[in-house]
Amino acid sequence: MTVKRHKGAEAPTSSHNFEHALVLETARVTEGAALAASRRMGMGDKNAVDGAGTEAMRQLLNTLDIRGTVVIGEGEMDEAPMLYIGEKVGAGQYEVDIAVDPVEGTSVTAKGLPNGLAVIALSERGGLMHAPDCYMDKLVVPPPAAGKVNLEWPVEANLNVLAQSLERDIEDLMITILDRERHADLIRRVRAAGARVKLIGDGDVVASLQVGVRGTGVHALMGSGGAPEGVLSAAAMKCLGAEIQGRFIAEDDAMRERFKTMGVDETRVYKTHELAPGKQIVFSATGITYGELLSGVRRFGGGARTHTLVMGYATRVVRFIDTVHLEDDGARVTVRI
Repeated sequence: MTVKRHKGAEAPTSSHNFEHALVLETARVTEGAALAASRRMGMGDKNAVDGAGTEAMRQLLNTLDIRGTVVIGEGEMDEAPMLYIGEKVGAGQYEVDIAVDPVEGTSVTAKGLPNGLAVIALSERGGLMHAPDCYMDKLVVPPPAAGKVNLEWPVEANLNVLAQSLERDIEDLMITILDRERHADLIRRVRAAGARVKLIGDGDVVASLQVGVRGTGVHALMGSGGAPEGVLSAAAMKCLGAEIQGRFIAEDDAMRERFKTMGVDETRVYKTHELAPGKQIVFSATGITYGELLSGVRRFGGGARTHTLVMGYATRVVRFIDTVHLEDDGARVTVRI
């Protein structure tokens, strides 16, 4: 299914060649990572899940027509053997910055629980913020509420604006929040205001996607989560015409010093266009385990089936791709819905 991008979003004036050339190839990258990680799904080893997805994603990135630099990845060079921050991938013509999460939700995937994803975003150089690996306070809202909320307002005020924007009562709202002790007061206040809360164990990129895509029954994401995931979410929200606002959280003086070297202001609220300023952005996510938005990898004799959401900002399309992969020589399958 192909969907025209939200009409209210500003259309870039630069060439569309980058996205036209890579949008479907990028989907192939997350499909490959999801297929590899699915072999380890449910086995209880999150490191094996992450390793399989990361290796497959790196191999496929090196087949693309890109000269890519990983700006958000598996960690610093001395912490990650591949897809580390600063790593160069590909040997082609398009110079791109890359943000990856080969397996978002390693623990849930290892346990066979819902909403494990393989995720990637590409932009022209400088099109994705180089975010430090820290926590970020986040507010994600759907297109009708974009530009109307403010992370610095009390939660009750944002709930009122969200309800008005969606033309419904606060009691109709469903707010996703990571199930963490640090969110106890936020959860209490959201419920006291009359909204319902959907608690999740992991995966705030997929939670952001559920906010940006209408019909999921989720109306906002609130609370703190990983800053790298915030940049990935920003790339997706920009394509969808939705909004993320984020404020970086420094937990100690060492992180504050890192903020200074990276030019990050912990008192500032960063918005979608600042976290993902690119004029050309490709975002792709493939389900590994079953979820409300994306089906997980479904295996059959000799192959598998994947479900992917891939988007291009400049090309103004959103695609849901349902793909059958015949992995074994001579494999046959009866395709069904």
